[in-house]
Amino acid sequence: MTDGKDRGGRMGLRSGPGGAARRGPTRGPSKPVVVETKRRRVIKPGAKPAAGAAAGAAKPAAAAAAPKPGSAAAQAKPAAGAKLPGGLTQAEVERRLKALQAARAREEEERRKREEAERQAAEERERRRRELEERERRERELAELQRQREEEERRKREAAQAPAEAAPRPAAAAPAPAQPSSRKAEQERLERERERERRERESRGKGGERRRSGKLTLAQALSEDGGRQRSLAAMRRQQQRQKRRMMGQAAPREKVVRDVQIPDTITVQELANRMAERSADVVKALMGMGMMVTANQSIDADTAQLIVEEFGHRPIRVSEADVEQAIEDFEDPPESLKPRPPVITVMGHVDHGKTSILDAIRKSDVAAREAGGITQHIGAYQVTTPDGQLITFLDTPGHAAFTSMRARGAQVTDIVVLVVAANDGVMPQTVEAINHAKAAGVPIIVAINKIDVPGADPDRVRTELLQHGVIVEKMSGDVLDVEVSAKTGQGIPELLEAINLQAELLDLKANPDRPARGAVIEAKLDTGRGPVAT
Repeated sequence: MTDGKDRGGRMGLRSGPGGAARRGPTRGPSKPVVVETKRRRVIKPGAKPAAGAAAGAAKPAAAAAAPKPGSAAAQAKPAAGAKLPGGLTQAEVERRLKALQAARAREEEERRKREEAERQAAEERERRRRELEERERRERELAELQRQREEEERRKREAAQAPAEAAPRPAAAAPAPAQPSSRKAEQERLERERERERRERESRGKGGERRRSGKLTLAQALSEDGGRQRSLAAMRRQQQRQKRRMMGQAAPREKVVRDVQIPDTITVQELANRMAERSADVVKALMGMGMMVTANQSIDADTAQLIVEEFGHRPIRVSEADVEQAIEDFEDPPESLKPRPPVITVMGHVDHGKTSILDAIRKSDVAAREAGGITQHIGAYQVTTPDGQLITFLDTPGHAAFTSMRARGAQVTDIVVLVVAANDGVMPQTVEAINHAKAAGVPIIVAINKIDVPGADPDRVRTELLQHGVIVEKMSGDVLDVEVSAKTGQGIPELLEAINLQAELLDLKANPDRPARGAVIEAKLDTGRGPVAT
């Protein structure tokens, strides 16, 4: 420490008396400071450094504690931080000792728990073994009682069946009084068994758990008291399944070929049900054919037939029209048939005068009431000729947009009147009408209209018809042709005469007393009347 007064203003170090040093601050009184000096002690192998160091540290601490008690805390810190020969401080050694002691305690606790669990498991196994032996013994006793009861019943039946044989031997009947005592003993033993089982049930308690709780303990897992026992019926079903599985492996299941009815449209799910196949397999087969469908989507009859054949079944095509075919197959007796009026369909290109010819026949003006002078729908008319015969006419539209309507008209007709304008010739709808008539298999009468128009050339029409397979009589064919004019009425009687002649050749007859049958040519939804059909 420094002391400027003793050395005349010079600063230096000077030790205080008794190993104490003085500190001279600029302000305040000076206080003595105790300085402890330690020497390094060399401890030989085999000595106890911890005890020696503690004893050596205790002496200076006790000596220093005499002048001032407050210096004990300052002395304890160097003692705790002193390093031992192994390079460890006293605190580190103590911590390691505590860790070793804790590890030993944990091992001891684990060993104790393991022994306790093994003991409980052994006790549980012993208890289960005793219960199993008790159950087997009880079953053996019950089986023995059952066997004795059956033997006794058998003896009774034998005794009842042969009473005559038992009469000459009275000595053999002597042990008979012993039977009630044996039966009574058996009943008492059964009563004891029932009483013991009842006491066991009561000892378990009425509040015993009837079902396994969510937490599974070791005792429950080993005892399996909470689990259900398999019934004899379940065991029998399992044996039957195993037997069927073994038989199935030995002999592969034979595929059943079914007759599958295919309507016009059918869903994939319904098709799979009719084939007794999985719908996923049917969808996979359709995807293999390039059709991305689901089980609820509909497919056409041709695709369904391909799928049925691919799965090895027999397809049978059915349609809603089969009902109509069944009705048509009904034949009337020949004596009930009478002549009927022919059904004539007037066909041709648009604006060639089909409706105008019908107006000339009916002495009316229907064409003037049509939108734009063009027929928009099929009209049905019945006309009485001058000679008193009835003729039914169907007037079809000639526009290109009414192809399906013309096809329906050609299917229900007896004779087709093909109207061709003399100044226009054969047009696309004329060719279409020829094809519809040929497809329906009905005869054609060619009506060459507008012969009064300048530039009309009927021979050109007959020549153009040759290109489409229609050969008229003037061209050495068998198709009737008539030159008419709807405006002047020229040729209308000749057209009616040709129609009557063709109808006589067809010899059209029907039974007027049978239930009526008709065909719907056209239908519309009327506001006041609802669906209206032609």
